[in-house]
Amino acid sequence: VTPGIIDVHSHLGVYPSPSVESHSDGNEATAPVTAEVWSEHSVWPQDPGFEAARAGGITTLQLLPGSANLIGGRGVTLKNVPSHTMQGMKFPDAPYGLKMACGENPKRVYGSKNISPSTRMGNMAGYRQAWADAAEYKRAWEKYDRDYEAGKNPEAPSRNLTLDTLKGVLDGDIRIHNHCYKAEEMAMMIDLGKEFNYHAGTFHHAIEAYKIGDLLAENGNCAAMWPDWWGFKMEAYDMILENVAVVDSFKNSCAVVHSDSGTTIQRLNQEAAKSMYRANENGFEITEADAIKWITYNAAKSLGIENKTGSLEKGKAGDVVIWNQSPFSSYAIAEQVFVDGAKVFDANDDTYKAKSDFLLGQQ
Repeated sequence: VTPGIIDVHSHLGVYPSPSVESHSDGNEATAPVTAEVWSEHSVWPQDPGFEAARAGGITTLQLLPGSANLIGGRGVTLKNVPSHTMQGMKFPDAPYGLKMACGENPKRVYGSKNISPSTRMGNMAGYRQAWADAAEYKRAWEKYDRDYEAGKNPEAPSRNLTLDTLKGVLDGDIRIHNHCYKAEEMAMMIDLGKEFNYHAGTFHHAIEAYKIGDLLAENGNCAAMWPDWWGFKMEAYDMILENVAVVDSFKNSCAVVHSDSGTTIQRLNQEAAKSMYRANENGFEITEADAIKWITYNAAKSLGIENKTGSLEKGKAGDVVIWNQSPFSSYAIAEQVFVDGAKVFDANDDTYKAKSDFLLGQQ
């Protein structure tokens, strides 16, 4: 028995199955900064991937925009329950996330259009300008609020949806989730957060997190990592299989295993198992109790919902998975899955195997 599995990095519903152009709703790749868009407005709740994820024990997942942009928009955290609407899946009171992206993706996407950014220094300039604009916007609204309270009848600043989201980060209400591979770039993003007085949040993919595990722990950053995806582009080249364990070894660390995949999400338990196995093979002493936190409690902490789920404690949501054996076995099967105490999947009872309306319509 384990807590429900949590995936902090998914694109189910915004890049659903079947993967066709008309369903490609995850990247608003029309400008380097599109903080005004929200992934929840692209979610297709009929995506069959949600049921496939339930069969893998996934009870909570964050759906993020893609990584084409410097700042790609808001992510949304969902309960993995069958629903006809996105609203029926939203995790109550979960903070919004803001998707950012370092490195190759934004400079490739916009450099190919002959607009900035086309370099990593262009990336950094784009972030800094966006946060500088947001800081001025925040000051304007704070002055308005003060003047209004003083009875001065001020004129409200013009509403800006992009800056509304960035202001939410500066106010501490929205959490950063940053696609960022390289150690030096993660360090620069931490510096950027300090410059504009916001927290740099969770680094996703974080191939080189092992190089700066001490810095991440000191600054309170989570790192959401794969166990063994690497080498598919230059910024993903310098990988070690003990990455998760090295990050986890520091006091006050927050190591997370994530999917970023419609198929890997179905076996996130075994992805964590791979990281545990490779670490112990090379001198670490990671227990199953340690490793389960990478896909439960630490993931909940990354999303700001650790007081609601992520562990089996009195007062928390009844998000539970019953496995046929250790979830770290290659043969592990989630037999029953519960969200908020209600059964949403049963491997042995078709009554609890939801089919999306889309699939029903194809029969």
